[in-house]
Amino acid sequence: MSTLDSSPSILPLYVKAALPLLPGASSLPFVPGGGGEIPSGLELELKGVRPERDRVADYAKVCGFRLREELPPTFPHILAFPLHMAVMSDGRFPFGAVGLVHIENTITRHRPVTFEDAQDIRVGVSRLKAHPKGQSFSLLTEVGVEGETVWTETSTMLRRGKTFGEEQAEPAPFPTLGAETPASATWRLSGDLGRRYGAVSGDRNPIHMHALTARPLGFDSAIAHGMWTLARSLAQLENRLPDSFTVAARFRRPIHLPGRVGFASGDEGERTLFSVRDAGDGTPHLDGTIDPLPTDTAKASV
Repeated sequence: MSTLDSSPSILPLYVKAALPLLPGASSLPFVPGGGGEIPSGLELELKGVRPERDRVADYAKVCGFRLREELPPTFPHILAFPLHMAVMSDGRFPFGAVGLVHIENTITRHRPVTFEDAQDIRVGVSRLKAHPKGQSFSLLTEVGVEGETVWTETSTMLRRGKTFGEEQAEPAPFPTLGAETPASATWRLSGDLGRRYGAVSGDRNPIHMHALTARPLGFDSAIAHGMWTLARSLAQLENRLPDSFTVAARFRRPIHLPGRVGFASGDEGERTLFSVRDAGDGTPHLDGTIDPLPTDTAKASV
């Protein structure tokens, strides 16, 4: 594991992430994209991170959260994102990050994280797995405060193309909200949503920025960030979120921008189910679950 002195600068990382798109560039030792397996031990750590209030305020505005002393439950992902990019821009990484599609995400918040918490962020990566549409892998994030794990995340990414890698077990059925559940809110998404979210998150993957940059990567138009859709969903349920919970989301179909989607939610015992669907034809974009943690759940040290 490598410990960083400061958060990596995003722009140079995007340049490295995009270089594999150039013929022959992957043969250079400092450029990702040489193929093969993700190397073991590719881990980064950044200690003592405290977010700027203005940045959190801008993020809250784009995603619909109220600004409070505790951070939005998805905000540690934003702090960890430069480390995600640094891992995927490492010359040993088997392919470039540009064009990857976020397909699943699971976050566990053991307790709210506040502005005063000095966060120690650790990021690693799983091995490749076969996927019907290519290969998948997961970015693994752990946030600690004074030796206590307060937040963890598994972000699963898809690299579209040839299918190979470790065999993937048949995925367990993901709980879904019935299609007959009426939407409780409708969101109109502007064509510049990807650029606005990219400005506050640092995630400027070309598939989100503009139709002109999304088309060479296989999309007819820019698509909304999966993490924006998840964050906006949690903001819709903000008043109902417990202090400690696990939220799992499966991103079904991209949301093309501009667009109009409906949000619905319902309860199954202590579990909350939620979904984001196209407001016109009901195409599923996101299915999610929220499960409260037991009050006596132990927190591992980091």
